[in-house]
Amino acid sequence: MSALFEPYTLRSLTIPNRVWMAPMCQYSAAVDGPEQGVPHDWHFAHLAARATGGTGLILTEATAVSPEGRISPADLGLWNDRQQEAFSRITRFLKERGTVPGIQLAHAGRKASTDRPWRGGGPVGTEDHGWQPAGPSPAPFADGHLVPRELTVEQIREITRQFADSARRALAAGFQVVEVHGAHGYLIHEFLSPHSNHRTDEYGGSFENRIRLALEVVDAVRAVWPADLPVFFRVSATDWLTENGTGEGWTADETVRLAKELRAHGVDLLDVSTGGNVPKVRIPTGPGYQVSFAERIRTETDLPVAAVGMITDARQAEEIISSGRADAVLLGRELLRDPHWALRAARELGTESRVPDQYGWAI
Repeated sequence: MSALFEPYTLRSLTIPNRVWMAPMCQYSAAVDGPEQGVPHDWHFAHLAARATGGTGLILTEATAVSPEGRISPADLGLWNDRQQEAFSRITRFLKERGTVPGIQLAHAGRKASTDRPWRGGGPVGTEDHGWQPAGPSPAPFADGHLVPRELTVEQIREITRQFADSARRALAAGFQVVEVHGAHGYLIHEFLSPHSNHRTDEYGGSFENRIRLALEVVDAVRAVWPADLPVFFRVSATDWLTENGTGEGWTADETVRLAKELRAHGVDLLDVSTGGNVPKVRIPTGPGYQVSFAERIRTETDLPVAAVGMITDARQAEEIISSGRADAVLLGRELLRDPHWALRAARELGTESRVPDQYGWAI
């Protein structure tokens, strides 16, 4: 049997295969009113198509824990009953198809209040449903971006409580995996990296202080999440500053140290990406260009990992799993191009796959 299509168990949850869908923002929710942040038919069709296509685990797009935590005004959220109810419809369908529903909870920090990518992605003001972002320090993400207000300690603790509240709602909505978004230059990553964290209190300076928010959020989520269900954490393994010799940032060495701490605080798997905290930084790309970071973490810690980044080919994905470089692969753009990637990969690798009855007679 293909390693890619072997089931994978974390705590009491068994995921049917190692082909997982990475969170991908759709920027398609209502920007105001009672439907603000609520998933609707587009989100249902987007996620349901990948479940029908045989994906083992689907992580929703970055879902904000508060209105101010959205990346754009059109992001999904999970801070009220209406949002929770709408997510329940999606999780029911995914489970019916044998796919595990997971949700990524996020706060955008200083990268909040920006426009949809197809409208340029720049900052938006209050006249376009925007707001002032917040972060560890009053340092904007890039030239022309809004200057974030520096969070007080009490405001930091309130955000931690918001993560816990959204995790409770996620469980009530039927999700079986919750992922804390600590990557891509959003709030938790901003605290991790000395590039964006210039604080001098207990949340800044030393490595132990910079990881404090990440661990507090994980503790708060783990406290409300069932002991028999897994918690994931998404990390950017590097800011790419050290590799480019252009400044001080978050490094791969620190990621390994953080991984050990996260394991001790109840995280079950690290979703390993890179970058996002520095604009226009040079990143070496190519097929599977981020897999080596996941492999290092898996080798140097006892924390399972999922690899992501330009994984497009079935045999490439099979090699990553069978060689022990990662425990699962997360596909992003490739699943946008081909919602049935998992079914096609299974056929190519000569193994069985979960084909819907409605399709099976014709495939």
